[in-house]
Formats: sequence, C-alpha cells, structure tokens
Amino acid sequence: MNTLTAAELKRRGMAAIEERLRRGPVHLVKRNKAAAVVLTEKQYAELSMGKGGVVQPGMTAIQWLLSQPVKGSKSRRLLDRQLRAERESWA
Repeated sequence: MNTLTAAELKRRGMAAIEERLRRGPVHLVKRNKAAAVVLTEKQYAELSMGKGGVVQPGMTAIQWLLSQPVKGSKSRRLLDRQLRAERESWA
C-alpha cells in the first residue's frame, strides 16, 4: 500500500504527496490508523464522474443515481409481469 504518515507529511509537505502520487493513490496514516486517501485530479474525476453521469456540486447520491443512463433492455411491462409472477409464487 502507498502510505504516508502524518509526521512525514508535516515534515516534507506537498513534496511527499507528489512523490507518492506517481505510484498511485496515497493513503494518509495518522496514529497508525487510516485517515484519508489523496488522489490525482484525473483519478478523482474518473471516480466521481463514472461512465456517463455528471456530478454537480451539492448533488445527493439519489440525484446522481437518477442521472445515470438507462442500461436495461427489459420494458416496464415485462418487469411488472415478472414481479407479479414471482410474488404469486410466494403465496
């Protein structure tokens, strides 16, 4: 794991983060416990944007989910029939 302690961060500053970012995300450790993860701007954009949905400031998780493109191929009518049949089989 690519870690950086709080003590080293205080001592070396941004140079320590930049050096480790070349190897991937940097896990910050404070008092032997994981405290945070530092990503490059590109890594953060890939993580927050995903494939398609755009993240807006203040957007909730539900708003983000609803903004994702529809990928299913089943119609609502077909899904309703399948759910009805499944529920009837339980009774």
